[in-house]
Amino acid sequence: MNVRNVVFGSVLGMGLIAGGIVAAQNPPAENIDPARHPHLAASQHHIREAFNEIGAAQAANDWDMNGHAAHARELLDQASRELKAAAEDANRHH
Repeated sequence: MNVRNVVFGSVLGMGLIAGGIVAAQNPPAENIDPARHPHLAASQHHIREAFNEIGAAQAANDWDMNGHAAHARELLDQASRELKAAAEDANRHH
């Protein structure tokens, strides 16, 4: 194994990890029509607020939460997407 390959692999790995961290930092969309689905839209809004509060907690703690806060943010993003899917499903049935 040559040193150049080890260095390249390490740099590539760090880039992929950093890219994942950046990608996880995008707040969940608020893309449900509140006129059509007020409760789902409100839920999605609260998810985004929680996502932002977790980000503030991460910053206040120098991001040192053993990945738990980042995972919570990922789950909130997933929940937001599920709410959008629920709204779209409701649209098809009404």
